Amino acid sequence: MEYPDMIQALVGLGLLALGGGLGFLLSYQLKRGILPQVEKEAEDRVRQQLAEEERAVRLSLLEERDDWYKTKARQEAELEDQLADLNRRDKSLAQLVRDLNSQKEEQNRAWNRLKNQEQRIGQRERILKEEEEELGQMCTDYQQRLELASGLPADEAREQMMEHLAGEVRGRAAAMIRSERTRAKEESDREAKKIIAQAIQRCAVEETVHLVTSTVPLPNEGIKSRIIGKEGRNVRAFETATGVKVVVDDTPDAVLLSSYDPARREVASRAMQQLISSGGFTPTKIEKVVEECRKTLDQDMVEVGKSALGEIGANQYHADLPYYVGMLKYRASFGQNLLQHCLEVAHLAGGMAAEVGLDVPLAKRAGLLHDIGKTVSKELEGGHVELGIKLGEQFDEHLIVKEVIAEHHEDHDRLSPICFLVKAADTISSIRPGGRREDLEGYTRRIMRLEEIATSFEGVTDVYAINAGREIRVMVCGEQIGDEDAEMLAFDIAERVKTELTFAGQVKVVVVRQTQVVRHTE
Repeated sequence: MEYPDMIQALVGLGLLALGGGLGFLLSYQLKRGILPQVEKEAEDRVRQQLAEEERAVRLSLLEERDDWYKTKARQEAELEDQLADLNRRDKSLAQLVRDLNSQKEEQNRAWNRLKNQEQRIGQRERILKEEEEELGQMCTDYQQRLELASGLPADEAREQMMEHLAGEVRGRAAAMIRSERTRAKEESDREAKKIIAQAIQRCAVEETVHLVTSTVPLPNEGIKSRIIGKEGRNVRAFETATGVKVVVDDTPDAVLLSSYDPARREVASRAMQQLISSGGFTPTKIEKVVEECRKTLDQDMVEVGKSALGEIGANQYHADLPYYVGMLKYRASFGQNLLQHCLEVAHLAGGMAAEVGLDVPLAKRAGLLHDIGKTVSKELEGGHVELGIKLGEQFDEHLIVKEVIAEHHEDHDRLSPICFLVKAADTISSIRPGGRREDLEGYTRRIMRLEEIATSFEGVTDVYAINAGREIRVMVCGEQIGDEDAEMLAFDIAERVKTELTFAGQVKVVVVRQTQVVRHTE
């Protein structure tokens, strides 16, 4: 049993060795045939990977280059915008420099004018000083002569001398005042006429005088009975809803609407026309139509206000301002339409402001809004000036605009130049032919008051108000009023008239002094 096992073991070892050798040989042969192929495939994979990495790198570089070009283009565009902005700022700065130079030149011219005025004033002061010294010397001479010639006490001689000198000084002062006033008036009138004429040439408005009635045509006479209604119910409802008096029987084929309020008349006119067209005359329908017309009129006022503000070049304003400006169209003063009047004042003030070098848009705005207080409801307390100031503050208007609203009917030295221009334009617009309609009673009261003021002065014998109350002829007694006193009397009467009466324009005071010499034959 032992030897067969050994033989089997040896055979197994031999077979194992043979298998190992065959395996080694087979592995060696396989390696000789497959290894180059494997190496080649490995090299191909490496080359492919390198190619892909190189492609990825190139793509990355291309993307970075595109990003760089885009960034460069964006930065160049930003630089161009910055350069354009710098150019605009440079132009704006150049314009500011030109404006500053222009203002500086204007200030220099104004300074030169002031220096010239100072020189003239200094020259006049020297002349007055010389005359004062001359008067002092004359006083001394008179005193010595009086004391030597009359032998009077010094006090009595001084009184006589002072009376004589006072009369002489009054005469010289009156002559100087008359001369200076005449020269100043001629110069100011010449410049004012030039400025006003140039401003008026730019302004052309209609001569409109508003009445207190509106006429609504009717298609036939038969519709009047429907307007009146049963027992007058329709016409009473219409008058109650509109606040307007309806006159039916006076005019054939027409109805008259009477009211001092143009806005109410306009609402009533629109409502009446709409009711006539629809034919629905009932109290309920009347109230509904009147309310609709009132809302439509409010919308129209806003549009009219925007148009007026655009006409003067006002682009920035409070949202509620157009309504009040449009309301001026339906307000009147002495029969003159307020919107037409305010636009005329605005254009005149703007034209004069352009001539004297002031702020033209501000002058136009102030002229348009100077009577804005007259649009406020009559139920509110206060005059139109006070109410206009409140509106100016509510709408955050410019300080000069509020000053014009407050002071355009007053005389103050502290007013701005634009305020004086608006006052002048207001006067021109008020007194031009066809501008306003003055009632007979008010005209008569003004004429009588003018004559009463002039008659109240001592030495006045007769007074005549002529030229529609714009000139007063004052006859004085030649024995009581001298030539110098006549000049002072005219001045005092003019001051009283300006203080006690309110009027548009100027009142000319002419003092006529006559000396009558009467002799009888023997």
